[in-house]
Amino acid sequence: MKKKIIGIFAVLILAGAAGLFSGYKWLQSYAETALTIQQDAYFTLPAGTGRVGLAQLLVDKKIVENIKPFPWLLRAKPELAGFKAGTYKLTPGMSIKDLLLLLRSGKEAQFSIRFIEGLKMQDWLQLLAEAPYINQTLKNLNNSDIAERLEINDPKHPEGWFYPDTYNYTAGTTDISLLKRAHERMKATVDEVWLGRAENLPYKTPYEMMIMASIIEKETALDSERDKVASVFINRMRIGMKLQTDPTVIYGMGSQYNGNITHKDLATPTDYNTYVINGLPPTPIAMPSVASLKAAAHPANTPYLYFVADGKGGHTFTTNLQSHNQAVRSYLQILRAGK
Repeated sequence: MKKKIIGIFAVLILAGAAGLFSGYKWLQSYAETALTIQQDAYFTLPAGTGRVGLAQLLVDKKIVENIKPFPWLLRAKPELAGFKAGTYKLTPGMSIKDLLLLLRSGKEAQFSIRFIEGLKMQDWLQLLAEAPYINQTLKNLNNSDIAERLEINDPKHPEGWFYPDTYNYTAGTTDISLLKRAHERMKATVDEVWLGRAENLPYKTPYEMMIMASIIEKETALDSERDKVASVFINRMRIGMKLQTDPTVIYGMGSQYNGNITHKDLATPTDYNTYVINGLPPTPIAMPSVASLKAAAHPANTPYLYFVADGKGGHTFTTNLQSHNQAVRSYLQILRAGK
């Protein structure tokens, strides 16, 4: 009788062990089940979400089809629990196990935004407003408000004060924090370029150098020309000649600019119209690149006082008005021939 009872217990134990093994294998198989997504997707896990909440989110977002074994999986494999809040990038072929390991790692999805040199502050604000997963805090703020939040005080205008580059961020990053990163980099860059500038330049402050750099940025996209363009404006400043650069007129016109500049526009006074005012405009007119900052700090040594587009992507530089007018006529002939 004893032997029979022992045998029965042995069978039950073996059966239980087999059941446990079978259940474990089943959960392992479930963990390796692929997510139902067919393309890259972003999944946001809010702070404070527990196991039940996570399971419900995965069903609602159609990321996992069968969620019933999910609680058992987390009990059997506690190393897959302990997930962290954030926004994560999911890719086709990922398994439930891959998903849980990703959520536990805290390696949130990285997004990027490219701030382009030569654009204005308003253009950058538009890029920020359209970028995904950014916490928008700058709506309805004007330039003065933004300058105040970034502690830009003299003058209280943010134009030009941001370093053009691609910036990575995670979901929930604020727009102001991205601008602050760009601002800190630009401040450091301007200070560095200013310290290494050439001697006897007609700038009183690093800010004036940055204003000049913004004009150079708008006048040419060719690195080989930047220092020549800088030399023209430096030469003009040294002899008291007006800068007479169209991009400053356009900036001063603001929303009134429709793509064309008329003689009336050139003669209409604004704070930025360098056909009317003497010297530099009061602020930058765009975000300058490092190349333009360096050109402003190290202009070429030339006798040039004029330049005009040559119709081939570059410019013709001249020393006197007569030669300049001839270069203008040549450019106009190229334009007419191309029509």
